[in-house]
Amino acid sequence: MYIFKDYLSTSKNQPSMTDRTSEETAVVETNQQEHLSACSLVLTAVHIPHTISTEGKIFIIYVSREDAENARYHLSSYQSENANWPPPQPQFSEQNSSAIQPPTFIVIGALVIFYNVTGPWSLRSDWFGNGAGDSTAILQHGEYYRIITALTLHADLTHLLGNCFLGGFLLHFFCKTVGPGIGVFAVLLSAALGNYINVYLHGPGHLFVGYSTAVFATIGMLAMASYHSKERVSTLQVVVPFMAGAALLAMTGSSGERTDLGAHFFGILSGFFIGRLLITELAIKLRKSSLLQLVLFLFTAFVVYFSWEIAMQKVY
Repeated sequence: MYIFKDYLSTSKNQPSMTDRTSEETAVVETNQQEHLSACSLVLTAVHIPHTISTEGKIFIIYVSREDAENARYHLSSYQSENANWPPPQPQFSEQNSSAIQPPTFIVIGALVIFYNVTGPWSLRSDWFGNGAGDSTAILQHGEYYRIITALTLHADLTHLLGNCFLGGFLLHFFCKTVGPGIGVFAVLLSAALGNYINVYLHGPGHLFVGYSTAVFATIGMLAMASYHSKERVSTLQVVVPFMAGAALLAMTGSSGERTDLGAHFFGILSGFFIGRLLITELAIKLRKSSLLQLVLFLFTAFVVYFSWEIAMQKVY
């Protein structure tokens, strides 16, 4: 399709628009081949016979005197309809996503610093004794805060590094998609839900720690966002989150008594569920609010802090 780039000369009194014969009138003159082709196409489309001649570098379109007024009308209409085409490209604005950047380094950095405080798994540690996931304490004593505090504890350095490396990668792109506040809140919510379902189905006597439930929940939400995207996405974009999950299993182990496959499975299912809510029309509109993003980020941080505050009351 041709793009109309300059204005047509439609005035009957233009000095340069001279009659080639007594029966023909010039309706267009231009030095642009694209402009000439577009005007000729318009006249052809409305069945107006015309001829084209050149004077130096200037192209001139002639029509009969009988068709001159009709030709000028159609050319002028074409000019008006295409004056602002193509439309300007939308400018990226922080208002369209969020003024807050993905908090990847904050979240991952906090996990690393916290590991330096708690150390690896130890039955004598107050941190693990009061904050580790314990299905007996949760189901029988109502210590539901453990489904959140357990996310911040890691059994050893390998466990930590695997979750931080791949978890940070996935968290970054997830927060780029939905915004930092909604992103971290959704990760915490879906991970807590996954932990609770796992605890409920396991029953008493199940112990667990680690951020991996949140990692697999993020995988589920990313996959859901990619699958339902209005933009065309490649199969690779949908598969990449699952590839990251497989890599995490390879790094931390996919079997054995220290591997909580239930947490991984229910984490990803919870991610699918929360991810479906995040692609509703209302949720997509809410992503644009920087205030909401900030409030949810601070609220998420407060929930984690408050959960630990409750957990450590026994020590103090």
